[in-house]
Amino acid sequence: MSVAETGRPVVVIGLDMGDGELIRAWSKQGYLPNFAALIGEGTWIELESTARALHTSTWPTFATGSLPGRHGVYYPYQPRPGHQEAQLVSADQYGVSTLWKRADEQGRRCIVYDVPETFPEPGFGGQAIFEWGTWAWYGARCAQPAELLARLKQRFGIYPLKMEAKRLGARFPDPVLLEKRLHSSIAHKAASFEWLLAQSQWDLALMVFGETHPAGHYLWPHGVSCITDPGDTRFDAIRRVYVSLDDALGSIRAALPGNATLMVVSGDGVTANNCGCHLVPDVLQKLGFATPPAVAEEGATEGRRGLSLGRIKDMVPKGARRWIADHLPWWLRDKIGASIRSENIDWARTRAFALPTDLEGCIRINLKGREPQGIVAAEDYDALCEDIANRFRELINPATGEAAVREVWIRNKIFPGPVQDQLPDIMVTWNNSAPISAMSSARMGLVEQESPDPRTGTHSPRGFCLARGDRFARGASATGRLEDIAPTVLDLVAAKAGEMDGSVLYDR
Repeated sequence: MSVAETGRPVVVIGLDMGDGELIRAWSKQGYLPNFAALIGEGTWIELESTARALHTSTWPTFATGSLPGRHGVYYPYQPRPGHQEAQLVSADQYGVSTLWKRADEQGRRCIVYDVPETFPEPGFGGQAIFEWGTWAWYGARCAQPAELLARLKQRFGIYPLKMEAKRLGARFPDPVLLEKRLHSSIAHKAASFEWLLAQSQWDLALMVFGETHPAGHYLWPHGVSCITDPGDTRFDAIRRVYVSLDDALGSIRAALPGNATLMVVSGDGVTANNCGCHLVPDVLQKLGFATPPAVAEEGATEGRRGLSLGRIKDMVPKGARRWIADHLPWWLRDKIGASIRSENIDWARTRAFALPTDLEGCIRINLKGREPQGIVAAEDYDALCEDIANRFRELINPATGEAAVREVWIRNKIFPGPVQDQLPDIMVTWNNSAPISAMSSARMGLVEQESPDPRTGTHSPRGFCLARGDRFARGASATGRLEDIAPTVLDLVAAKAGEMDGSVLYDR
């Protein structure tokens, strides 16, 4: 029996890096009337999120109902057994199916629009659009069926933002232009989603607004370490984006059947960008876990030492480096960066090394049998992980005298599972109460370097779900986990979840 026949369609609206604390505060202040109405009619659920350790694992966790050790996806560049360094992620790294593939296999008619960090799945019979308006592309812009993309473009034109994380790189966009495009992009996404809903019958529809992601990174007020007063005028730009989002929510809701279950979900929020990930390679070296190549003997000629990419980079003035990096294709810039990182490591003497990251300190053990140049024996793995974790917990931010690190997570303790080797072995999260331009400890001494990241805001581990429907109490509050969303959605459309790490959020 289809959900349409039972009169219980389900719509899930995702907010990429959408902040629940801001939404609730601005709803109370009258800025977000549609969110306020939904809060009064539904249940607000605070979600424990995988963002507490790996912020970019949230959408795969949402999509699969599984923790990263089972789904295996967390970043555009990830480690893979058999490769010495991180590789561009691909669809075959997913260890489990998405909730919409499972619903489709059980006869539910699905629409999927811009769920980040997901890929087309063979055999999916619904309608799906990928990387149309997502912020960080993991794959290529495409659709199932393929002609759906051409129809979308013909009807609405190109997605208005015209920016994407990897292509933007370390540049800081003009805030006025960015905000203007975010408003038009939100309207574009809402109108095109309503068009998709009107094109055919459906039982389950999922769509994600990616616009809250760059808004969080670039419109967060400079120098504000935490949210103390969301009415502060310094939040005006980001608040205006949420007002546009509220308008879009009202428009979408008006287009839905009156008895539809509506869920608004975010796996993480926004906070000040005070991270120390840029210092991790130097910390690993100073503590003796990583070793740079041996310095060439004194008096060696340039020809004998070789002209490496790193040496060429050092010969170019800093201003010119930035211009060159900004004008290279993203894939070539990333490839050059990976080559420079690799040539700065003596793999034969390195036990642990830093992985590419956007927030956490992500560390990989150079393990025999997994890394081609691995030197750490399997029997030494656990002790080495604990040793590194303890050394990082000792680190102090000299600017404040406080711990620089909020927590250190060891992968097989927090995210066990069959594909956990696609994750970092160790994840370091930061005490973001103040900028981190240096770290010190009695054992290590001092490392210092200004962060090269110009973004004012970044991800927080706060997740939420706002749900309105027969299964959810009016004006209530509850707690859950991000991985609970997928089995809950499948239960709502009367489909079986199968084996998942999450569970249904309500009593059946």
